[in-house]
Amino acid sequence: MLLGFIGVAIFSLTLPFTRLAVAGLDPVFVAMGRAVAAAVMALCWLRWKRAPLPTRAQLPTLLAVTIGCVIGFPLLTSIAMRTLPASHGAVLVGILPLATALFAALRGHERPSAGFWCMAAAGSALVAGFALRQSGGGLHAADLAVFAAVALAAMGYAEGGRLSQTMGGEQVIGWALVLSLPLAAPASAWLLWRDWQSIAAAPASAWLGFSYVSIFSMFIGFFFWYRGMALGGVARVGQVQLVQPGLSLVAAAVILNETLQIEHILFTFAVIAVVGAGKRMKVAR
Repeated sequence: MLLGFIGVAIFSLTLPFTRLAVAGLDPVFVAMGRAVAAAVMALCWLRWKRAPLPTRAQLPTLLAVTIGCVIGFPLLTSIAMRTLPASHGAVLVGILPLATALFAALRGHERPSAGFWCMAAAGSALVAGFALRQSGGGLHAADLAVFAAVALAAMGYAEGGRLSQTMGGEQVIGWALVLSLPLAAPASAWLLWRDWQSIAAAPASAWLGFSYVSIFSMFIGFFFWYRGMALGGVARVGQVQLVQPGLSLVAAAVILNETLQIEHILFTFAVIAVVGAGKRMKVAR
């Protein structure tokens, strides 16, 4: 549980540090660059551990993790954080544990109960209602980007969690990062060549945010997260994710000086309550 909590604490700082990074760097460069930096660390770790190459049967699942966790979620949240406050994004991302449970149930040939579907619908309605209220009655493109990011991350978490039972979580995220290089490396190189003057002029705070999401959010956090779930079980340790929205709100206030509004706090606790209830609902195989 402690390992799982450390992983969640690391992930909870992702949105605030992403917003810090995109304040001075191109959001696509932040997303692609962090994948390249983490992939280099992953290659070193895989070589040090003499990890075997993934089998052909494991590649589709690893690609799903790459698309969901390495490319999709970072790219869409980087774009969204250009215009959305990190505290706003934290409430929307709060539904991620329930979305992950849904993907895991469907991919595991399980049958969620009516109560689970009710909680999933209630959680979705809460985050959609929050987004509508904050944006004056209409969803902004940034809100839709966060919703798509949650769906992709849920897919990546579910697929990665399933494969980590046989492959090991560290190897799952390591090889998923390596598989991102054919896309992320050329994209990063092209953006670096195109925008080298603005990138070189980026403030230190932007590079601090970029460094955090590259080293911790994209690489080290998964070691604690997957290791904790391997030792304590996905269902049990996964409950720790309930504290992530609250930690993200506090981080947004401390790192970005964002004002903590009572509305954010109320919606966060409501989402936590719904997600907690949903994860306790019966899912029959």
